[in-house]
Amino acid sequence: MSDANHLITLSRAARLIGVVRGELQKKIQQGVLRAFDGMVTIDDLLLAYPKAQLEDDTEYTRVSQIKEKAFGKRIFERAMPDVETLAARVTELSKALTLSQSQLKQFKGLLDHLGDQLIDICKQPGVDAKEAVSDLVLWLGQAVSAALVPDSPNPLVVRDNLLRVAAAHVTVLPSGHDFFIDGPDTLLEGALRSGVPLSYGCSGGNCGLCKAKVVSGEVKKTRHHDFVLSESDKAQGYVLLCSNTAVTDVEVEAPVAGGVQDIPFQEISATVKSVSLLNPIMALLHLQTPRSSRLRFLAGQYVSLRLGKSLSADLPIASCPCDDRNILFHVRRMSGNLFSDYLFDRLKNNEVVEISGPEGEFILQERAGRAFHFFALDGGFAPVKSLVEHAMSLEPDEGINLYWIGSNDDSIYLPNIPRAWDDALDNFHYTKLVFGHDLTTLTAIREEALVKLVQGVINDHPEIADGDIYIAGPESASRVLEQLFLDLGLPKTRVFLTYRSL
Repeated sequence: MSDANHLITLSRAARLIGVVRGELQKKIQQGVLRAFDGMVTIDDLLLAYPKAQLEDDTEYTRVSQIKEKAFGKRIFERAMPDVETLAARVTELSKALTLSQSQLKQFKGLLDHLGDQLIDICKQPGVDAKEAVSDLVLWLGQAVSAALVPDSPNPLVVRDNLLRVAAAHVTVLPSGHDFFIDGPDTLLEGALRSGVPLSYGCSGGNCGLCKAKVVSGEVKKTRHHDFVLSESDKAQGYVLLCSNTAVTDVEVEAPVAGGVQDIPFQEISATVKSVSLLNPIMALLHLQTPRSSRLRFLAGQYVSLRLGKSLSADLPIASCPCDDRNILFHVRRMSGNLFSDYLFDRLKNNEVVEISGPEGEFILQERAGRAFHFFALDGGFAPVKSLVEHAMSLEPDEGINLYWIGSNDDSIYLPNIPRAWDDALDNFHYTKLVFGHDLTTLTAIREEALVKLVQGVINDHPEIADGDIYIAGPESASRVLEQLFLDLGLPKTRVFLTYRSL
């Protein structure tokens, strides 16, 4: 099979064209693009996108840029792999090209032999047979000659070869998750960056919890690890995901967290990186864990924070699991609350904060295949932000919609973040709504007003009822919205709720 006809995954195809995977899914559903067990050929891809050019990667670039802003440049460095990895990938690509050329020569030799045999047949009695076989030999010669004449390169084949050098594709078995290794990332870093919750512990090569079996492809050790793999493990292809990168496209057998039950309870001593005032009533707390003891969690979960011996609070994590060292929290100023008062007035950089957790089941139902609709009420944006960032890393086929409802303008305390998402992503839509009343203390009349406000959104966007609903914010207001969607006929399995925030 030629380079242009070999099957590639939808993830790789999306990168080649410069679109999100969901667009390819739509092309397949419309019959514009043929698929074979969820894969496509480069030739068919070029037929579906006849104007594809090597520099045409606008959508992919935009997605990459918004991810960099959302998750931090440290996580989304666009650096190339190290020299040794690049050299190994170029060598593998050269082997593949040499093999293709060798196969062509063998193909020509086979047809030459076939032609000789047919000529021998011509020597047998029967004029009609001679004429027919002569014509066949002539056709075969012309066909082989045409096949061996260099043609103008398929731009997607060229791009695919470049992509194979710059980024390796990794498939996780048996879950079927897949992702790319960009720059100098390890297998574990690439997975977390792409929203794949692989099992791991320290991520520093000490515990061995990220041990996985390489089923196919070539990996290379890029970091020292103290954990000792047995000779038997090495012989079977086991490596540590935190200490190896992919040289070629790779398949690995590795466990993936299927839910909160797969995330261990942890106790970590973190330090304060910074406390930033977002506005007079909200602060951004940035904690950093030790390199050897990072926080493993699922987007949407919360942890308990303890300052000293007596000040504590349960707070939702406002950052993505892809950066397991830098943990963010949104904290509301609440006069008289000891934790809040200390954080706003006295907490200094480098102070120690004890983290216990994670807990909570307000997590993304990523395999549901439905659009995501997030309703953040005031500080409920914290867990929603974590979920949205995780959803973006998955590049879902369906849309992502965020409705941030604030008691007042100050309650929508990070307006630039959702606006940037909306500007950069075609499948993300943001709506700001100011309620005009305190969402933490609702009277019966204000409950009715909140229902009317959200019902108006649903009337304008009836497709909301076809998706999954995620609601986060003050308890009373969150439960009002939960009941609204249940009354519309949505089952509880599609309406998710959390109201843990400070």
